[in-house]
Amino acid sequence: MNISSRRFSLALFCLGLAAPAFAASAPTYKLLKEIPVGGDGGWDYLSIDPAAHRLYVSHGSVVIVIDTATNTVVGKIEDTPGVHGLAVAPDLKKGFSTNGSENKSSVVDLTTLKTLTKVDTGQGPDGMLYDPGQHEVYTFNGRGQSATVIDAKTNAVVATVPLGGRPESGAADPKVGRVFDNIESTSEVVAIDTKAHKVVNRWPIAPGEGASGMAIDTEHQRLFLGAGGTNTMVMFDYVNGKVVDSVPIGQGVDANAFDPGLQLAFASSGDGTVTIAHEDSPSKLTVVQTLKTENRARTLTLDPTTHRIYLGSAQFVGGGGRGGTTVPGSFKILVYGIE
Repeated sequence: MNISSRRFSLALFCLGLAAPAFAASAPTYKLLKEIPVGGDGGWDYLSIDPAAHRLYVSHGSVVIVIDTATNTVVGKIEDTPGVHGLAVAPDLKKGFSTNGSENKSSVVDLTTLKTLTKVDTGQGPDGMLYDPGQHEVYTFNGRGQSATVIDAKTNAVVATVPLGGRPESGAADPKVGRVFDNIESTSEVVAIDTKAHKVVNRWPIAPGEGASGMAIDTEHQRLFLGAGGTNTMVMFDYVNGKVVDSVPIGQGVDANAFDPGLQLAFASSGDGTVTIAHEDSPSKLTVVQTLKTENRARTLTLDPTTHRIYLGSAQFVGGGGRGGTTVPGSFKILVYGIE
């Protein structure tokens, strides 16, 4: 073996050791707190405002507000029928809900928790996000197969974007002027030009299928997609529109998150697990922990300042998977962290 070959072999050996070495030293998540919420009805998206220490939890027909510094319920946003979630515009101190039962978005003053107005959306608003680059809110409308774009300053609808399938979660990169969304029904990711308000790219996520959750790493221009059809978390290059890696996850994935400080990607699943994977490089994911949570604790959000994750959970009677009846008063928030 010549010197060049030896150097190449040594490099491969070192690369092979890198991922296991990180896995051995990766922070281990554990349960830190259970926050009782109570009430009736189901739940969906959780969203967070780290600077204000506020966690917003869609629950039944209200949005529960939790102080993450004290882990206590401090208020609620009412009159949000069939709410799926709340997009937070922290610079404007506003929130925009997706009220699935009335095809509207409630515009909320986050200081008073009072509704300022309601805005018409497409049919079945579900996922939502705030794009700070354009100061616009996107509601992703499942039955309407569209995105409604709302000017967060004026509360006016400025565009409706056809998506060509049933959308789920999205993410924004203001630096490149793009909003991305999972089209679950076609197993694609679409890229929306945030100035033109139109789809400019449509990419398959094969071999992944049926993605619902989405998280973003804007530094490396990667998306993390929870593909429920294949029980995988897909790492996706949104510059070239290519799948670059994937790892196995639990069954019934519903949400994803990414911690840029720890370079960790999360996928929460209805089977009571959160898969935690390290982004070793822009083309490599390594699972470092399978965190056991609670059955059907499938939605989560992340506080990137504390590295804590929050999941909704409750007790159920009867049924399997997502079936059964929620035990009244049993709803709670699970807090996991590395302390």
